Amino acid sequence: MASDLETEVQAIDRSLLECSAEETALKWLQTSDLPKEIYKHLAYYVPKIYCRGPNPAPQREDMLTQHVLLGPMEWYLCGEDPAFGFQKLEQSNKPSHLCGRVFKVGEPTYSCRDCAVDPTCVLCMECFLGSVHREHRYRMTTSGGGGFCDCGDTEAWREGPYCQKHEHNISETEEEEDPLVHLSEDMIAKVYNIFAIMFQYAVDILTWEKENYLPPGLETVEKSDTYYCMLFNDEVHTYEQVIYTLQKAVSCTQKEAIGFATTVDRDGRRSVRYGDFQYCDQAKSVIVRSTSRQTKPLKVQVMHSAIVAHQSFGLKLLTWLGNIIGYSDGLRRILCQVGLQEGPEGENSSLVDKLMLSDSKLWKGARSVYHQLFMSSLLMDLKYKKLFAIRFARNYRQLQRDFMEDDHERPVSVTALSVQLFTVPTLARMLIIEENLLTTIISTFMDHLRHRDIQGRFQFERYTALQAFKFRRVQSLILDLKYVLISKPVDWSDDLRQRFLDGFDGFLELLKCMQGMDPITRQVGQHIEMEPEWEAAFTLQMKLTHVISMMQDWCALDEKVLIEAYKKCLTTLMQCHSGFTDGEQPIDLNMCGHSVETIRYCVSQEKVSIHLPVSRLLAGLHVLLSKSEVAYKFPEQLPMSELSPPMLIEHPLRCLVLCGQVHAGMWRRNGFSLVNQIYHYHNVKCRREMFDKDIVMLQTGASMMDPNHFLMIMLSRFELYQIFSTPDFGKRFSSENSNKDVVQQNSTLIEEMLYLIIIIVGERFIPGVGQVTATDEIKREIIHQLSIRPMAHSELVKALPEDENKETGMESVIEAVACFKKPGLTGRGLYELKPECAKYFNLYFYHFSRAEQSKAEEAQRKLRRQNREDTALPPPVLPPFCPLFESLINILQCDIMLCIMRTILQWAVEHNGHAWSESMLQRVLHLIGMALQEEKQHIVNADEDNVVTFTFSQKISRPGETPRNSPSILAMLETLQNAPHLEVHKDMIRWVLKTFNAVKKLGEKSSASPVSETEGNIIEESSRDKEKAERKRKAEIARLRREKIMAQMSEMQRHFIDENKELFQQTLDELETSTSRVHENSPSVSDTKLTALGPEQTKVTAQRQVVTCILCQEEQEVKVDNRAMVLAAFVQRSTVLSKNRNKVIPDPEKHDPLFMHPDLSCGTHTGSCGHIMHAHCWQRYFDAVQAKEQRRQQRLRVHTSYDVENGEFLCPLCECLSNTVIPLLRPPRTLFNRLDLSQQNLAQWIRTISQQIKALCMLRDQESASNPSCSNSDKMDELHLPEGFRPEFQPKNPYSESIKEMLKTFGTAMYKVGLKVHPNEEDPRVPIMCWGSCAYTVQTIERILADEEKPLFGHLSCRQDDCLTSLTRFAAAHWTVSSLSTVQGHFCMLLSSLVPNEKSGNLACILDIDMFHLLVCLVLSFPAVHSQDFSGVSHGTGDIHIFHLVTMAHIVQIMLTSSTEENGMDQENPAGEEESVLALHKCLGQYAGSTLKEISSGWHLWRSIKAGIMPFLRCSAMFFHYLNGVPVPPELQVSGANQFEHLCSYLSLPNNLICLFQENSKIINMLIESWCNNDELKRYLQGQRQAISYPRESNKLIDLPDDYSCLINQASNFSCPKSGGDKSRAPTLCLVCGTMLCSQSYCCQTELEGEDVGACTAHTFICGSGVGIFLRVRECQVLFLAGKTKGCFYAPPYLDDYGETDQGLRRGNPLHLCRERFKKIQKLWQQHSITEEIGHAQEANQTLVGIDWQHL
Repeated sequence: MASDLETEVQAIDRSLLECSAEETALKWLQTSDLPKEIYKHLAYYVPKIYCRGPNPAPQREDMLTQHVLLGPMEWYLCGEDPAFGFQKLEQSNKPSHLCGRVFKVGEPTYSCRDCAVDPTCVLCMECFLGSVHREHRYRMTTSGGGGFCDCGDTEAWREGPYCQKHEHNISETEEEEDPLVHLSEDMIAKVYNIFAIMFQYAVDILTWEKENYLPPGLETVEKSDTYYCMLFNDEVHTYEQVIYTLQKAVSCTQKEAIGFATTVDRDGRRSVRYGDFQYCDQAKSVIVRSTSRQTKPLKVQVMHSAIVAHQSFGLKLLTWLGNIIGYSDGLRRILCQVGLQEGPEGENSSLVDKLMLSDSKLWKGARSVYHQLFMSSLLMDLKYKKLFAIRFARNYRQLQRDFMEDDHERPVSVTALSVQLFTVPTLARMLIIEENLLTTIISTFMDHLRHRDIQGRFQFERYTALQAFKFRRVQSLILDLKYVLISKPVDWSDDLRQRFLDGFDGFLELLKCMQGMDPITRQVGQHIEMEPEWEAAFTLQMKLTHVISMMQDWCALDEKVLIEAYKKCLTTLMQCHSGFTDGEQPIDLNMCGHSVETIRYCVSQEKVSIHLPVSRLLAGLHVLLSKSEVAYKFPEQLPMSELSPPMLIEHPLRCLVLCGQVHAGMWRRNGFSLVNQIYHYHNVKCRREMFDKDIVMLQTGASMMDPNHFLMIMLSRFELYQIFSTPDFGKRFSSENSNKDVVQQNSTLIEEMLYLIIIIVGERFIPGVGQVTATDEIKREIIHQLSIRPMAHSELVKALPEDENKETGMESVIEAVACFKKPGLTGRGLYELKPECAKYFNLYFYHFSRAEQSKAEEAQRKLRRQNREDTALPPPVLPPFCPLFESLINILQCDIMLCIMRTILQWAVEHNGHAWSESMLQRVLHLIGMALQEEKQHIVNADEDNVVTFTFSQKISRPGETPRNSPSILAMLETLQNAPHLEVHKDMIRWVLKTFNAVKKLGEKSSASPVSETEGNIIEESSRDKEKAERKRKAEIARLRREKIMAQMSEMQRHFIDENKELFQQTLDELETSTSRVHENSPSVSDTKLTALGPEQTKVTAQRQVVTCILCQEEQEVKVDNRAMVLAAFVQRSTVLSKNRNKVIPDPEKHDPLFMHPDLSCGTHTGSCGHIMHAHCWQRYFDAVQAKEQRRQQRLRVHTSYDVENGEFLCPLCECLSNTVIPLLRPPRTLFNRLDLSQQNLAQWIRTISQQIKALCMLRDQESASNPSCSNSDKMDELHLPEGFRPEFQPKNPYSESIKEMLKTFGTAMYKVGLKVHPNEEDPRVPIMCWGSCAYTVQTIERILADEEKPLFGHLSCRQDDCLTSLTRFAAAHWTVSSLSTVQGHFCMLLSSLVPNEKSGNLACILDIDMFHLLVCLVLSFPAVHSQDFSGVSHGTGDIHIFHLVTMAHIVQIMLTSSTEENGMDQENPAGEEESVLALHKCLGQYAGSTLKEISSGWHLWRSIKAGIMPFLRCSAMFFHYLNGVPVPPELQVSGANQFEHLCSYLSLPNNLICLFQENSKIINMLIESWCNNDELKRYLQGQRQAISYPRESNKLIDLPDDYSCLINQASNFSCPKSGGDKSRAPTLCLVCGTMLCSQSYCCQTELEGEDVGACTAHTFICGSGVGIFLRVRECQVLFLAGKTKGCFYAPPYLDDYGETDQGLRRGNPLHLCRERFKKIQKLWQQHSITEEIGHAQEANQTLVGIDWQHL
């Protein structure tokens, strides 16, 4: 069947390929009816090319389409070969000065904060790098796809609109010329024909809705009956649901279903079944049935294959049109004409309209193709951009209506094009004037929010899911409104005024529907049952915040508009008020001889709403009247007489009282919704148009009223009128009311009211209220934020309100008020307040939350104490009010204010009988301070003829009226100054009295004669001096007292020691012995030469080692026969030193790890946290962890940070991840040491050992071959045994049972992890893995020290030191629990690689052995042979010969692989070394043949040998130090010169290493010859293979670019390797090898050990043997992964200029690489601490445990 299909396809292809494009084009040129001819051609060929089977074949389709369908059109257009025709067009075309590059998803975009007209103006990377904006403050973001680069658009940039590439294109003649002049008449006609027919065809076929037959003209004669079951994308169903449904419906595998789902998500649709109608329809019904249960079903259509074919071609056509018009502006112009030409049906009949209006019916892929075409055609031609904008504006209502019903998100909707049109200032103005765009947008918005209550306000109660969805959609209209308003007009025409005011009317209607929405009533008695819906209303408010501000900004630009808008707003507010008649009867209030009429209203009983946008807008406009001085220029045009101040303040006052009552706890029963509303009301995102404007409204009202009346209304609303209006009411109230709550509530309310008065009089930092500028306002905000604590740049930005351009204005002023402190290795840069700004601190700053206020107060008092100043925090000097608000200061000196102050001070004086609080007093003192400061300013600024009307100081000196001769305010303050219960406020009271005296003096002077004010200062100075002296005296007394106490204490101590003499003597003795013990270990005599190994080895007396178990706290000495003590350890596979990451072990079960290759492709690393436990305590602890884990797994199915099944646990003390334990041992060499009686040289030793090996091999052969009846001793006699060698002797194991068990446990763990196999303690490879890990761990630590240029010893942490000690000792003792013959076998094999014997067959090549691993394995397996040797040779002799032998082999290895480049430096060197090196090289040359590289100088070769062998010597020194315990010579503990000589001396090597060869020349020459005879080595010398050269370079993480945007760019060009050129959603960079991966997506999942894992997890197993370090490029986040279940995020090494990381790229500041932080990540990797870091992170943050790391 399949072969038939193939031949059929081939036959079709052949017939198609024979079709000639040129001939077809000629035929078309001659025809009279071109459309018919073309349609006939398409009808015949399109179904033959597209949709031939179940799966699309894009390459074949594209090739045939180009040949058969597009080719003829191109010939027709050009009249010649298109390759030449288009080239000519391109040359004659003037290149565009617009860039117009359409952004891909994830591509970096740049916006200049200094020059962009608004934040939507962006540049692509190429234009940005060639523009002036590189040097400016810019923002970097990643594009969501779909926008385009604004380079060359002069309306988008205030300066620098062109980059270098596009500025050459500005023609000399600036006026717009017609691009068609470059085309011939004939060409224009042909292009017009083809474009008209093809565009029409594409639009018709894409908007075709019939599933079964084609549009007229495209039907074919032979109608096939194949159908597709087409699945469409929606935003409701999840990936998982679709995959599951598809598996069920079309019975495909999961992989196929994932493929389908990915394509549907990307392109918007995919055929999931191909066949006849019934077959497809059956799949459709299954899909619909199974997805309609929870939500609406997935959209599925059964479509005829011919329709699908034509639609596929339609899309191809649109893309083709986009490419063709790129050749010439003339072609672009013609396409725009075709697209916008009205059809015969009139309105909305042009092709562009048709496409736009059927947008919501099209699938995702079709939309993005035609949007791209619009961008490259209509939006790139300025004339047609305008016409298109008009069409868009006219269809705006309908497009938005469709968008509401459409379930695709905005980025793929045509409505998203509004950002390209509305943000262009000229277009936006034109659309406002000609199409009344503002009104259109606002009325469309109102149409969609239909839910209203009886008063016509919006109602969001009980919102259904559908309404909530619509509400989210409606918010995009607010965005459009913002785009239209974002650039503000400078020149106003009458039309613009009229249209703007029309729009303003609509906007007021909208705000009117919000005024008073979501009203609330206080719950009394029981808690509210259901939390009311409050978020929708606040979302609306938040989204509108910027629009409201921008509306005010527009009004501010034109005086006429401002006056009209003010009138309109006032009228609307009146209408709103007439609607709110809450049964308000009038009442009279009388107090202190003043009376006022107001209404009876109780916030705590009636309805109250927090939403008052109309009042707040009026407040904003009122401030603008003051700021722009319109209020003084045209008072006659303003309706000031109509203003009723009590009406203006009524609702904002209710709102602020509500906040006060909530703080007082009166609304607790209203639940969280109210708390949240109050929080948002004050929050930085909303406060500008909510809380701040309410304050302004109160200031507006109060400035037009008698201050006494204002305060009485305020007392009444706060429900405090009674307390202050009736004498002694407070005393009665607190004594009668046993209910503590009510008393407490009242206190808080009084505090809140006083706070509000402070705010109303003191907040003058809004331009228009006070005489300040906008920068003063920002400075003050910053000063108060930094008064709390030093803050990072991002925190500060968050704490400041943003304008519509996302700017806070902070950068321009921050330098003036703060200093920047750079960050260290962690943390971030901080801004600290400059000390001279502290004087501007106002404790009652109105944007402080309660918590912030107390923190700021504490911080400022602390600061003052440090500076030895008094702790008073007086009110700062304030700027003067603007004339319109001048009368506000009279609030401070009016009768009722004085009455309130007097009452509260009275309570404070008689502090027992009243419910008063210190906060109340503090606020009153602040108010008095404010009044005195104000009076001082008045007196200073008063002219001679002006009488100072502000006479607060006189008023507070008079005694009170009411109870006769009650003391004056001043007198009460003087009384309070000495009150013991007010210690905290003393400083403040003192400050107030001092200021009062200064003001009084000033007043007397100014009334007597205008004298300068210095005297007042002098008085202040002198009193300050007195205070200083007083303070000094107190400090001196305190010091003497301290000294006296200290003397007494030391006297007491002495007595105690005298009385308990013997006790102290004992401890001193102990101390002495412990120090002496340490000295024994490190010989104090410096002239003794320290040698680490060999017969000359320095003798060390072993010291006792007593350790404490961290679990049971018992002490125990480490002894051979004691119970085992263990260290928690973590063993992991590692590729940190690897020079070949791609090496894969084919079958771990059969792999032989005996020889480590020098590329160290994968080692086993052991680390430890150094905490010690008894083995049995650990076992008990681990069993408990396991049991707990089993119980937990039954309850909750989540991972922990450790995997118990793999033997992992957390160290009980430091919670460090561990997976096994290392036993603590005595130095094992001391146990088996024998006296050294013979002095063998290397040759003799090799002879002896070879005989012993030979004997052992023969024995083993006999054992395997012989019959068991023959006794052992007979066999012995048959062999000729070397003297003193007793192979039958079985050495006794000296260790206790518990230690033996631990040796096996740790060995098995090492084997299991290192080889990734199941544990088996009998396996012969266990000892090899133990020795290998010891060698690898030493190598990694040596590399870390070398990279940091630290000395070899003296810089290791205790952890590393303990770990190496116990690991080396363990590896040296492990042979005692392995089978002796196995270890002997390993030794024989290892030695045969250097000393071949007859038996050893195919030997490893000397180039393929890592010599340090070989050394460690030989030294540690040698005891197994040596234990049977009684000839009197010591261990040491064996060690030194093995070491010398391996060292020589390594030198040969280095000489064979070194590439000696000439260095030209002549060095003085002892001639001996040079000669000997040359001699050795010559000798090597004899054996290796002529292929050995020539060398130029012996000196050079000697240098490369020294450099190459250095790491080996350093590792050996560490190894023998930990093995034999010989102390390290002090020269090796510091980094200095001659390290090489010191190492040689410590390792008992000659300084000239070549001497080794000369001493043993005979045997060595034999060995060299055997090494050189190896086939692999010969291949290497003939250049047929590579070898590792020495010294091996340390591995580092990859080099990262300095500028982060390079990475983003690299990632945006990266396509997912699996899903055909699709852009990856989460490109992730491996920092170890530099591979870019497509993370966190279905497409790149692979199977690993039977589980689906994401690309990163799969990569860790290839690249880092399970551990990986990645950089998620789009998030700017470092990702650590270990295994499948462990991972964490880590701070990236990229910082902005403020020393902060930007994870998620939310802030968009330019990011640069911080080398130190990158080094820190690198060090974590080199130290193998990644897994540990993840463990700590997961323990600290439980949410990390829940993430499916394996899917990343």
